[in-house]
Amino acid sequence: MKIKLILILLVLCFVPAFTSILAQEDEEPIRYFQMEPLDDSLFIHIQQQLFIDPPDPKAEIIADLRDPNNQTISIKGVLYPFLALSPELRAKVITYPFKINLEESINYGSVFTRVIGKLKVSKVVDPPTKQQISSNLWYINPFFQMLGGERFGVPIKKDIGISFGLETRYEGPLNTNFIETNFHILGAYGGAFTNIDPLINTFTDNNFNNLIVTSGYQIGYVFPFGNFFEISFLNTIGEFTEDQKAKYIDPAKGTVVFNDDGTVKYQARLLEGSFFNWEFRYPVKFLGSTKGRIYVAQYLDEWHTGFDFREMSLAGSTFDLSFDAMPSSKTRNPQYVINLTVQKIAESWAFSAFSIGPSLLLSDKADGSFGILKIFVNLRLKIGSSL
Repeated sequence: MKIKLILILLVLCFVPAFTSILAQEDEEPIRYFQMEPLDDSLFIHIQQQLFIDPPDPKAEIIADLRDPNNQTISIKGVLYPFLALSPELRAKVITYPFKINLEESINYGSVFTRVIGKLKVSKVVDPPTKQQISSNLWYINPFFQMLGGERFGVPIKKDIGISFGLETRYEGPLNTNFIETNFHILGAYGGAFTNIDPLINTFTDNNFNNLIVTSGYQIGYVFPFGNFFEISFLNTIGEFTEDQKAKYIDPAKGTVVFNDDGTVKYQARLLEGSFFNWEFRYPVKFLGSTKGRIYVAQYLDEWHTGFDFREMSLAGSTFDLSFDAMPSSKTRNPQYVINLTVQKIAESWAFSAFSIGPSLLLSDKADGSFGILKIFVNLRLKIGSSL
């Protein structure tokens, strides 16, 4: 059952990559079209020339070139004369390869065929950006995610900066009380972590697969010649007191599940000791994502594999998608985490800065069946400029 579910999820996520191979180039010039937001720099340059501040790299841009005497370009519903753009930018708009034809005929089958027909194989998977493959700059990230995911990273000067995150990069919604901050310099980093208990006290059912920490420190290093391999050492400080154990391992809070004979069936994990961690990853851009990776990792003696992509674009929609599978752990049940947040739901400056959606944790439930263990709303904010 678990293997079938994972295969279904992977097929749903990657089937566009295979179906897009069949997509064909448009034979006739398109004169009335919406530009797919797959080129941040071009979208920003267009808006800068039209004095739109701040520019939105994922704005809805529609070009109407049908009438040679009245050609216009629309940015988020506001019309501008096409001639207001420089000749160079006008040429880039006209030859832009990723267009949604607004003149095409629509039928009852279009709901199944329109998106597939507009995908281009050359843009489904792109090489990573320079920032993505840099061992010194990989941590820089202008996006803050409320639960898990990539750390929010702020560059202070060149290769020096700080990062911050709630939950670990691999955990599900409200499944750990972990919070961390790190200092980065030339590919190396060091920092501390501590606990925020409200992160795990929200749920009182099926709360037994938690990862619970007190405090500690960690140091790590990303190997040079590409952002592909990271190692780290994490050490907890002190041990859990009896009062803390009674607080965190509490049947009333769903952190313990018993067998019929009274023995413990499931129990939340209290993190103690030191751990050597590593992650092998390959940065990649998928469906126009501004950042992405696929990875295999061992973290806190638990195996992880998955992917995460930020600001993917498909048929006019922009979204983040991540998946993490923890198939093996010495102390916890295998679990699978899915995060999907959707952009373009707010107005004004929040149009591209605000993204919201569900975060799911799937694992064995208290009754032994496999299903959704936890579900909660996740939120992503764009605090800096796009990378």
